[in-house]
Amino acid sequence: MVTSLKNIFHDTGNVALFTAEFFKEVFKPPFQINEFIRQCYAVGFKTLPLVTITGFIMGLVLTIQSRPTLVQFGAESWLPSMVSLSLIREIAPVITALICAGKIASGIGAELGSMKVTEQIDAMEVSAVNPYKYLVVTRILATTIMVPLLVLYADLVGIIGGYIGYNIHGNISIVRYFSEVVESLEFLDIIPAVIKTFFFGFFIGMIGCYKGFNAANGTASVGVAANSAVVMASLSIFILDMIAVQITDLFF
Repeated sequence: MVTSLKNIFHDTGNVALFTAEFFKEVFKPPFQINEFIRQCYAVGFKTLPLVTITGFIMGLVLTIQSRPTLVQFGAESWLPSMVSLSLIREIAPVITALICAGKIASGIGAELGSMKVTEQIDAMEVSAVNPYKYLVVTRILATTIMVPLLVLYADLVGIIGGYIGYNIHGNISIVRYFSEVVESLEFLDIIPAVIKTFFFGFFIGMIGCYKGFNAANGTASVGVAANSAVVMASLSIFILDMIAVQITDLFF
């Protein structure tokens, strides 16, 4: 028990130092623009198919499952509003972030872990290249920017899935459906949900980079780094979401 607590505090301190190093390096030239763009492509575009499928299924299933209950109370007309609010406020940000944690954090952890094991990171230091700035800063910035964009895309795809789900048992035009969606939304529904996704993306990138950058020697450590990155990133998303909900409830 004492050893476990000691390891937790030790990892927490190391993550804090790792994060402080990021904020120190992110504003210092030279800026790795080309690598940043490449990471945005790897994080964003290559995750689009998975986010598209997940977002569409979320909206479709939520609509189909919610419709019978609303029909019992004669509130079927509220279905577009309920689906859009549920998706935008909570479901789409959390589920999309978890998908990104599973794909992106594991990929970053495995990639940097393999580079650490094969001494590529040491070779960069010998070549007078700052490996932290080139490998870590670019990946964290990419996840911080691309995860919110992926969430907004998942919101749209989920609402379209809701429209398809509504028309399985009902009949509503796409113009009327989206009119009801837009009328039910306010900026206070969207802004807090978008803000927290930046923190989701930051922690996904930070944890993936930390686990990979600090992987132990040996090929087995690459798998350990990828697995622990997914677990820690997913747990951090739930914790951040819980904090965000409390703050939103207090101020909004």
